[in-house]
Amino acid sequence: MGQPVREYLLTLCVTVAVTYLLTGPVRKFAIAAGAMPEIRARDVHREPTPRLGGIAMFGGMCAGLLVADHLQNLNAVFERSNEPRALLSGAALIWLIGVLDDKFELDALIKLGAQMIAAGVMVMQGLTILWIPVPGIGTVALTQWQGTLLTVALVVITINAVNFVDGLDGLAAGMVCIATCAFFLYAYRIWFGYGIESAAPATLFAAILMGMCLGFLPHNMHPARIFMGDSGSMLIGLVLAASAISITGQVDPDTMALFVGGERNATHAMLPVFIPLLLPLTIIAIPMADLVLAIVRRTWNGQSPFAADRGHLHHRLLELGHSHSRAVLIMYFWSGLIAFGTVAYSVHSASMWIVLSLAALSALGLVLLLMPRFTPRAPRWAHGLVPPRYRYAERAAEAAVREDEGVEPAPARPVVAGVSGVNGATAVGPRSRFPDRRKAGSSR
Repeated sequence: MGQPVREYLLTLCVTVAVTYLLTGPVRKFAIAAGAMPEIRARDVHREPTPRLGGIAMFGGMCAGLLVADHLQNLNAVFERSNEPRALLSGAALIWLIGVLDDKFELDALIKLGAQMIAAGVMVMQGLTILWIPVPGIGTVALTQWQGTLLTVALVVITINAVNFVDGLDGLAAGMVCIATCAFFLYAYRIWFGYGIESAAPATLFAAILMGMCLGFLPHNMHPARIFMGDSGSMLIGLVLAASAISITGQVDPDTMALFVGGERNATHAMLPVFIPLLLPLTIIAIPMADLVLAIVRRTWNGQSPFAADRGHLHHRLLELGHSHSRAVLIMYFWSGLIAFGTVAYSVHSASMWIVLSLAALSALGLVLLLMPRFTPRAPRWAHGLVPPRYRYAERAAEAAVREDEGVEPAPARPVVAGVSGVNGATAVGPRSRFPDRRKAGSSR
């Protein structure tokens, strides 16, 4: 079991490295290509920022699949299943449409049609839902048309859910990465814990998706230097949906001995059984809730469901008074709580401490949600580990305290950053203290 873990880590690291290294050149290409749309009314960032980050993410995905195909244990996934090729075909199509949309702003209906075609391409190559577990009945086999319609619906819903939540710097990539990490643990447990090889493709897809998000996040954290755009959000949404379809619709629950006699009559006995089978849906619980609320809100107001607005969950957090970074961290918290809480409960459903821990963490999340004015302060020994804005915020707080105590701050030296002072040391003026004021307001 140790060797497969090392191969997954190698695949993950290669995907991270390729995505990270490609993002810089892709940013320059996006600027040169003019993929920097003007600021819209619903946008949070204050100046044009290049898109097309999905190009780097797609390159990372291809590199991860290529490396996995040449590894001893993961190569069996490509030999025994056509799902990796199905994923690559559908991802290439949706990525191409996303690139065109980032540059030319395609119509929403065109993108919706492309999403359905990409899902159909994956279905034609075998990545489809074959059966679903039904409480009280067991495993119900689907006809070809039923499986196709359910697969296409799940792909389209997941893609748009991730696309809707992509509204702040680092939000979509971080939430998908956190949820996919929990999904990877669940899929890996099914493959090696129960010896079910049908879970191998989903485990590989989850590792690659984590690498795509981790490699892109350093460039996308606030203030973002590049956005993933629709080429990235639709891509990771499709990979996430493919992982869910692979493990939910093709892994037979009967092979895990989840059903006794094919039926469970007691509700309390069925609950732990079907919760892990619903895990692929819980990992997009927050984006799905945002999607449903957006459709209801826009329809109620007489607008098109595809009409963009500023009513998403992350916009509401900003309206409560949370900063950009804190709004993102709160969304991270809830995403991780739902995904990892579901995994923990599916493994030890009889443990009361898991339920109590989830309740305590939920209460903590509500407290953080209702304290938008609380400003964290990093200790001096941690200044080298935290972003510069937290160091500057602490200095500003200390200056305010000194001013309240009647101590006048030292006058700023009116010199330009980079010009040496009397003793040959580099002078620190207003611009050197805040090295990039232009980027400081570039939030999304």
